[in-house]
Amino acid sequence: MLARDQRVAVESADDPRLGDYVRLRDVALRRHLESDRGLFIAEGEKVIRRAVDAGYRPRSFLLAERWLASLADVLARHPSVPVYVVTEALAEQVTGFHVHRGALASLHREDRDTEAGLLSSARRLVVLEDIVDHTNVGAILRSAAGLGWDGALLAPRSADPLYRRSIKVSMGAVFSLPWARLGDWAGAVDLLKRSGFLTVALALTDDAVDLRLVQEELRAAPRKVAVLLGTEGSGLSGRWVAEADRVAAIPMQAGIDSLNVAAAAAIACWSLA
Repeated sequence: MLARDQRVAVESADDPRLGDYVRLRDVALRRHLESDRGLFIAEGEKVIRRAVDAGYRPRSFLLAERWLASLADVLARHPSVPVYVVTEALAEQVTGFHVHRGALASLHREDRDTEAGLLSSARRLVVLEDIVDHTNVGAILRSAAGLGWDGALLAPRSADPLYRRSIKVSMGAVFSLPWARLGDWAGAVDLLKRSGFLTVALALTDDAVDLRLVQEELRAAPRKVAVLLGTEGSGLSGRWVAEADRVAAIPMQAGIDSLNVAAAAAIACWSLA
């Protein structure tokens, strides 16, 4: 049951209380707004539950009437947090798209993990260099979490794992998989090597070895491993490829030279687990 005065009926898209939810598809606006206010948006009942269960503190909820009952236990755990009840048409006006699940939450953003902490505690890391597509970031983190990897490090220009699209595609895996930003892109590969990781660059170079050979190497002599994943267009930078311990490629057929970076990451995580 909702706490007294927790439920707030809202009838105008211009209501300032809905400011956390405006124009969710405008990436530039959202990057600025979410950074300034220290928030992120979770979409859908399952993702909202996973965010709250992971300990992220809600700022507010934006719900269609039909979600009040199914999320009642979550709302009851935060009786001082307002629940803005809107029609789905109004939610679309505010957010700029059809919120087909009819459930959104604004939560306090937190930096939970650090580069130093992951380097010292993890044995298997995915390392993202300038992957700017939020869908790919979410899919990579979902694969890493699901296949038992310990965390992710992201170069400064990689997309935000706590952007709504990343969270949605990851199905909330961004809340359970530790991740942090790299402080120094230029020195990242050397730092990984000095921290004891075998660095494996996924790249289409003439001297790239079959990924299965790296798999066999790690089975014969297990050690910490970091898989380096490059941007969607040109792949890994020449610097990261040159500095990596191994350069590996996934064997392909039918005239296809490569996979989407998220699909390649899933294969690499499974192969090198």
